[in-house]
Amino acid sequence: MAWDPTLYLKFGDERLRPGFELLARIGELPPGPLVELGCGTGVHARAIAARWPERTLTAIDRSREMLAKAAAEPSPIRWLEADIASWSAPEPAALIFSNATLQWLGRHAQLFPHLMRQLAPGGVLAVQMPRNFDQPSHVLMRETARDGSWSAKLAPVVGGATVLREDPVAPPEWYYDLLTPQAQDGLDLWETDYLHVLAGEDPVLQWVSATALRPVIEALDGGERAAFLAAYGAKLRQAYPRRADGKTLLPFRRLFLVARAR
Repeated sequence: MAWDPTLYLKFGDERLRPGFELLARIGELPPGPLVELGCGTGVHARAIAARWPERTLTAIDRSREMLAKAAAEPSPIRWLEADIASWSAPEPAALIFSNATLQWLGRHAQLFPHLMRQLAPGGVLAVQMPRNFDQPSHVLMRETARDGSWSAKLAPVVGGATVLREDPVAPPEWYYDLLTPQAQDGLDLWETDYLHVLAGEDPVLQWVSATALRPVIEALDGGERAAFLAAYGAKLRQAYPRRADGKTLLPFRRLFLVARAR
């Protein structure tokens, strides 16, 4: 799936803020290398490298476009194109950091314990994932995908391992029960409800076009893609009306998890 770094960073402040808030909750680390899974354009990787400059840091992503943007400026970070779904650490890690990435992957009951096993004793798994999939932005996306002439073409996208699934991220207590046996002193879990104030024409459509809507955009071509975007965009304008000052409000819930390995 192709990603557009420029479109992704159109709302860069809003997208990057949760990752910095996650990073601020990470305490001391044991010896060992650092890893970021789903590094995107590399902004958080550079912040991690600056905080622990004596450590080796590998930043992993599947998107060549994102990695090219990340590596545009010289740094000691190792940028690696790889599929994080099948990733294992070559040596126990002191930190595995992942911001707004693991919601794309299924089988969390296996994935998260696997990631905990890649940590050195006392190492930290720090994860942030959106948990807004019951909001109009996603409900209307699934509805539009199922209702149009494109429904057969989009059926694998809606039912497959994408964020168009109805519940790609479980409630926080589910992750607590899953990971507590592998974690020291329980888990640090919290959710934040952001209210993003967006400017411009069809800003919610632009927002999702950089992330959740990518599989749909790639599955359709030409006229079908334009027709889908027109139908979906009209529904979004009803669900997220422009305010009196010309701005549009986008509520957005995110789940944060910090676990320290035994």
